[in-house]
Amino acid sequence: MPRIVAIVNQKGGVAKTTTTASLGAAFAELGERVLLVDLDPQACLTFSLGVDPEDVPQSIHQVLLGKAKAFDTMIDTDDFVDLVPATIELTAAEAQLMTRPGREYVLREALKPVVDDYDWVLLDCSPTLGIITLNALTAATDVIVPMHGETLSHRALGQLLETIEEVKQYTNPELSVLGVLPVMFDGHYEHERAILDDITRTYGLRVWAPVPRSIRFAEAPARGRSILATDPQSPGAMVYRELARSLITTSK
Repeated sequence: MPRIVAIVNQKGGVAKTTTTASLGAAFAELGERVLLVDLDPQACLTFSLGVDPEDVPQSIHQVLLGKAKAFDTMIDTDDFVDLVPATIELTAAEAQLMTRPGREYVLREALKPVVDDYDWVLLDCSPTLGIITLNALTAATDVIVPMHGETLSHRALGQLLETIEEVKQYTNPELSVLGVLPVMFDGHYEHERAILDDITRTYGLRVWAPVPRSIRFAEAPARGRSILATDPQSPGAMVYRELARSLITTSK
């Protein structure tokens, strides 16, 4: 069975897109079949993988509104992952979906014809807990939460976990939180380490090895590739490879 992983956090700037692109590329390096789905109207994942959103004829927007099939929107990327792109049009889909019956299930149904062709489907969510993010959580088998080691991120995590529990109660009882991925980690500050320790104590969640802060992550999108291609031996690339290996091992 394919694993469908929502990369989600309602806070912005916590490397959701970086994690989606880097983890997807790491899976592909290990021979896994990977589909990435951009669910953010900013289309940062689409741009980061070398696709200009302005040139995309059909995107996840049309898929969610039933005007296109997911397969027809897919783009091959240089990181050996397939991509369902996003465009700014996706902003309008939020309001249009609100009036639809079964609106939380639209993405799950739209992906059904294609997910069995993949080992991993990664959903790059927008920094909200709106209807499209709820669609992602309803479609997903698992969740990874990238977050900073800071107090406000800790607070946001609690709010997100409450939403996940509601999703499990009403639309997706099998949803599982794989853990928290610390990102932009410095390691010199006791506060960061204390926050991460408290996450384990408070929520009982796994905290994965942190992704170190590096300018290399910011440079990669300018080349339309993930960090695994632009700086393959960097510490950040190594962390994502190890995460991919661990997830593959535990999924078998």
